[in-house]
Amino acid sequence: MIDKTESAPIMGPGAARLMLLAVIILWGTNWPIIKVGLEFMPPLWFAAARMALGIASFLLLLAVMGKLSLPTRRDLPVVFSIGLAQMIGFVALINFGLLYVDAGRSATLAYTTPLWVTPVAVWLLGEVLTGRRIFGLLLGLSGVAALFNPLGFDWGDTKALFGNACLLGAALAWSIGILHVRAHKWDSTPLQLAPWQMLVALPPLTALSWFREDWGSVVWTPETLGVLFYNGPIATAFCFWASIAVTRALPAITTALSFLAVPVAGVLFSALFLGEVLTPTLIAGLALIIGGMALVNLPESRAGKSRSAADPAD
Repeated sequence: MIDKTESAPIMGPGAARLMLLAVIILWGTNWPIIKVGLEFMPPLWFAAARMALGIASFLLLLAVMGKLSLPTRRDLPVVFSIGLAQMIGFVALINFGLLYVDAGRSATLAYTTPLWVTPVAVWLLGEVLTGRRIFGLLLGLSGVAALFNPLGFDWGDTKALFGNACLLGAALAWSIGILHVRAHKWDSTPLQLAPWQMLVALPPLTALSWFREDWGSVVWTPETLGVLFYNGPIATAFCFWASIAVTRALPAITTALSFLAVPVAGVLFSALFLGEVLTPTLIAGLALIIGGMALVNLPESRAGKSRSAADPAD
């Protein structure tokens, strides 16, 4: 079993759940925004631009706070794992997936992280899979299955298959990040490490975009600037930092299942902004995911009031 002792301070579970709610809303809103942005810019260029704007936002903030510093040797593994798995893997793969898949379905597939996180968290991190958590997990994943609706999927469409495979790959990449964040012994805070994690991702994304895409195809409009502003300081800088901080403060299984609320928000905002249809299957899926989240989170927050503060993570 991995020793989860960490030296950098961790926020309390109450603050972590409020932060989680903010991330769910902001990332859920971003799915239709990314879908719109891909009409004006290539996917890898878009991902690299997100990283560049995120780095600039973090460096400015940390410089003003007087907390800008290089990562320690012990923090280098988590810098590279988050940079490669979440910043490159997740962001690039969802951009490719959104080229061929509706925003609502894309959000659903990209957040199938409990499929990968749960068995490893029990095995390596020693997290307890109680009956309530098992039932909540089953409800949440049943909701994902309902949202995906495999019976209504055109399995002969090679582009759709490629897009869906990219989104499942994004979920796997995100899961690697969640598990490493929970297992890592931290010297610095997530805020201090965030720009260096993005800096790991920026050169590969930029090089791949340069060789594979036509930078002249970027269409500069007010919509393009709005999409980049939302994806830089907000969806990349703030949300990636907040998601890592939440992952440190809450159990990996709880975090992975709670992030299933992002596709709930993604489906709703995609219906609102892009006119994607809310079918009875989608509504049922959303209800199942919300039910699963409630089982995992709400009883724990009540129980946490009577527990010792010695274990802020559970």
